[in-house]
Amino acid sequence: MTRGSIAFRLFWLSAGWLIVALVATAFLLTELYSQALDRDLTESLDFQISSLVGQTLEANSPSSPDMGLADTRFSRPTSGWYWQIRDEAGQLINFSPSLVGTVLPELVGAFSGSGTRAGMVTDDFGQTLRAVERWITLDSIGRVVITVTGNYSDVEGRVVAFRGQAIIVLAVVGIILAAMSGMIARFALRPIERLREAVEAVREGERSAVEGSFPQEISPLADEVNELLRSNTQIIERARAQVGNLAHGLKTPLAVLRNEADGQKTALGSAVLAETDNMTRIVSTYLEKARLAARSSVVGKRTDTHAVLERLGRVMGKLHKGHDVAIDLPESLAWFRGDEGDLEEMAGNLLDNACKWAKASVKLSAHDVTEAGNRSISIIVEDDGPGLSDEDARAVLRRGVRLDEKTPGSGLGLDIVKELVDVYGGQLVLTRSTLGGLKAILTLPAARRSGAGALP
Repeated sequence: MTRGSIAFRLFWLSAGWLIVALVATAFLLTELYSQALDRDLTESLDFQISSLVGQTLEANSPSSPDMGLADTRFSRPTSGWYWQIRDEAGQLINFSPSLVGTVLPELVGAFSGSGTRAGMVTDDFGQTLRAVERWITLDSIGRVVITVTGNYSDVEGRVVAFRGQAIIVLAVVGIILAAMSGMIARFALRPIERLREAVEAVREGERSAVEGSFPQEISPLADEVNELLRSNTQIIERARAQVGNLAHGLKTPLAVLRNEADGQKTALGSAVLAETDNMTRIVSTYLEKARLAARSSVVGKRTDTHAVLERLGRVMGKLHKGHDVAIDLPESLAWFRGDEGDLEEMAGNLLDNACKWAKASVKLSAHDVTEAGNRSISIIVEDDGPGLSDEDARAVLRRGVRLDEKTPGSGLGLDIVKELVDVYGGQLVLTRSTLGGLKAILTLPAARRSGAGALP
């Protein structure tokens, strides 16, 4: 999952919302748990005060020594669980053993219609207490107020502990859900990856069209790519046919002009003859360029570099007898991403030139090159001939330039190689060889091996 990818964005977007949702869930559960504990505490205090009211009314005396609550927390000092009975003047009449050593502050607020009020107070030990009070009237002494408290600090402690546990549990759940979200994102986007692989297979020459079953959302995209490939092929074929028609259409008028001018020994005839020859050369040049561009612009071609170079080396060794053509090719050499005929034309021209100029030895080698994540093939042809100076090396790549008119050839070989190299986005460098002659380094784009998923 790389930065900037759709899967990366989906993962972090879902993870962000997941974190917010889980944090909110943790606080919501804590609040609900706190309310539940507070409600249980209030119900417990209501039950305890009802028990004291019943005992007081039954004895008709709040000072009876038999009065008390069964909960042992009311017997433990500083427990926060207290009860007391006061008269109307506020005088303490009876209290729980746990109240020894502290004095309960009075609750603030008016009694309800049922004679009850509740609130929060703090004892002398700093503990927060929930208190419930109820007044009743006795025949013996009149109105008395019964107070029962419960330790709310225990509730707060339990809420804090629950919050910590909830955060830990939800964090684990969050990690699991985040991992699931990443896997789901990758699984959901897998069809896009398959579409990319299908398009790459077309570009590498393994398929002629985008093939495969895709979801409804991206299936139209695959259809549009196939339509674009078909349209591109038709345009190239139509352009090539039009260039051919143009060349054939000009051939006859130029031939007529040349014949007419050739029979006249005048300045005009000489000028027309020279210009028609020039026009014929220009038409041939651009026809050749169009042919090369059209042939190599069609996607979906790849060539076994090792097989082609090995075959060319053997053929050149037989054609140029008396020359030792050494071949040094690795078995794992990458395939050329282009037409087999173009590779044969480029490498064949370089080998043929090397054999023509070599004294005795020619060396053909190749290896893979990886730069900035891009792989290419470097084909090297060396000879032990006279070689070229830097100025001659630049000049010989121009169309029709020949440094020795005695050697057979048209002078177009290296220029054709340069044209094809430019079409494929490669590079041709001429330099001095360790054998003493010329060293030609041809760099071309690499393709994946047939039947393999990637370059070796």
